[in-house]
Amino acid sequence: MPYDEAVQRLLDGFVASLPSVVPLRALWLHGSLALGDYQVGVSDLDLIAVLDGPISDSAALEALHRSLEAAHPLARGLHCSYMLVSQLDVASLQHPTWAHSEYFERPVTAVTRRELLLGDLSIYGPAPSSLLPATTDEELMAFIRQDLETFWYPAAHRWKRWWADVWVDLGLITVARAGVTLTDGRLITKREALELLPSLGAPTAVVADIHNRRYGASAAPPAGTAPRSAGAPATAVRRNPVARVRRGLLARRFVRSTVEGLLAAAS
Repeated sequence: MPYDEAVQRLLDGFVASLPSVVPLRALWLHGSLALGDYQVGVSDLDLIAVLDGPISDSAALEALHRSLEAAHPLARGLHCSYMLVSQLDVASLQHPTWAHSEYFERPVTAVTRRELLLGDLSIYGPAPSSLLPATTDEELMAFIRQDLETFWYPAAHRWKRWWADVWVDLGLITVARAGVTLTDGRLITKREALELLPSLGAPTAVVADIHNRRYGASAAPPAGTAPRSAGAPATAVRRNPVARVRRGLLARRFVRSTVEGLLAAAS
């Protein structure tokens, strides 16, 4: 897929530097990059590095990521997990990861594994389809049900976090995407999720707010959302504490009720 010039420079620099720090076999794209919904300056750059052996110098790897962040404004959104090629078939393992300017460990989820194979995009080395075992629909749906039950449903009861844009955006988009996957096994993009949300009963002004921040006020809004004048502009929501609280209340109520419905249907 074509990239913005600044994104291409960042990826080129990462590919050029990474083999000197880790034993790199391949570098794969997932998330919005793989599904064709990447938005410059909004979306994360989600990557998986496949290694022939373990990371011998984590400090050097951290230094590489920090140098990229200092040199490229978009590099703070560059998130990369490092997987041994010998462990690609073990879904439960935690893998060294750089994300949100931190170095930690986390699993490569069933959703990520399915995205990797759907996009099948490599910017270094062999493509995912040549190395990565397939994720079954049963594995994918089991992960999504667990994520809804153990993460999103408890999160919907912790009201203060829903003042933040990231919780509002991810909460509504995640439950819309989860519903489609649990119904027919498909993964949809964030744009498709936003287009679907009004028909699911999501608060239209909140959906319009998410759409405007992700795609810009000039982009056509999802059908069924409130006109621009009917909802507070994104800048007003960010600056107005009352508007943020109201938006958060609407978002978490919708997420909570939708998760309850999805889990009940899956039981």
